[in-house]
Amino acid sequence: MPGTELFGAEERKEINDVMETGVLFRYGHDAQRNNHWKAKDFETEVKKITGAKFAHAMSSGSTAIAAALASSGIGTGDEVIVPPFTFIASIEAVLFIGAIPVFAEIDETLCLSASGIEKAITPKTKGVCLVHMCGGNAEMDSIMAVINKHNLILVEDAGQAFASSYKEKFTGLFGKAGSYSFDFFKIATAGEGGVLVTNDETTYKKADVYSDHGHNHEGTNRGMENHPYLGFNYRISELHAAIGLAQTRKVPGIKESNHKNKKFLQNLLSKNSNITFAKLGDESGDSATFLNIFLTDTETAKRVVAEMNANGVGGFNYWFTNMYHFINQWDHLKNMQTVSKLPVQLTGSSQDYNKLSLPKSQEVVGRLISFGVRCTWTDHEMTELASKIIACVEKVTASVKV
Repeated sequence: MPGTELFGAEERKEINDVMETGVLFRYGHDAQRNNHWKAKDFETEVKKITGAKFAHAMSSGSTAIAAALASSGIGTGDEVIVPPFTFIASIEAVLFIGAIPVFAEIDETLCLSASGIEKAITPKTKGVCLVHMCGGNAEMDSIMAVINKHNLILVEDAGQAFASSYKEKFTGLFGKAGSYSFDFFKIATAGEGGVLVTNDETTYKKADVYSDHGHNHEGTNRGMENHPYLGFNYRISELHAAIGLAQTRKVPGIKESNHKNKKFLQNLLSKNSNITFAKLGDESGDSATFLNIFLTDTETAKRVVAEMNANGVGGFNYWFTNMYHFINQWDHLKNMQTVSKLPVQLTGSSQDYNKLSLPKSQEVVGRLISFGVRCTWTDHEMTELASKIIACVEKVTASVKV
């Protein structure tokens, strides 16, 4: 968790600015706030890093992707192609705006593939929710060719991939709108927070209104503002934005350290022929928050995971059995266990979520083990970690050969 490794005076200063004025709300109270506008400044820092024309901070990455989908024109009855490997918020966002998730295959980039998207398209397909997983980036040239060929709406969930890019264009900016997460586990954290980005002014204005009960934020009297659309409360507080502001300023330095540390570990681990690495659409655009290794097959990966657990090797995720990031464990989705009826339960889906056939995704995630890259690691710590990983892999593969 790079951001949380670097909490310090910068975050305290921004928080104190807010506490001294007592204005925790992001809108209005101009005279009282002493010219402190943390949400606005947070958005400005995000725009500096990504080059986005517009950015809007919200209460979470989940609300940011929900607003991105809605403000891009996706809604009830629309089919949206989604990956089976993602934090489930991406799928929840589609469901709760009334749309219908349609699952497609990922590839070794850990993201939807162009061929996977193409095969999942139906006459009802309105858009694609592309998730840039584990700090990396999808293969955007081939994906954009499919998007443009079928005139689909692309919305990007780059919740784990803030500051990653593909051929010098930042994730989140290839489609109609994109989103980043700034929760506790990201490259930069606001505690809880998210940011919607877009280069389209109309989409931005819709998101601005939609995320604050329909307020258009024009004039000086909030109670007399017009309401061009219905909306809901996805607002971020000034306290969360203050932390996000300080953290975002640190991202270029964090990213530089991440790259150095990830390369150091890859060089050590590549000495073992049973270990390979996940691909990236563009290696140079990696945010390097995750080191994603592949074992030869699912059974080998499972045994290596067990061996690492037995030997106290921490800091990794085996997504194949993770309860929130892979479809295998999403029984509540497959069986539509909801607290209230969702539109998909009335409209139906073109897929039976209990009978999905996604062999490529199963194979990729089955042999994937991901380590969170720490920006504060020492060479000694990384050498020790790599030695432990290799020892576990060698023990498992040696027993298989015997």
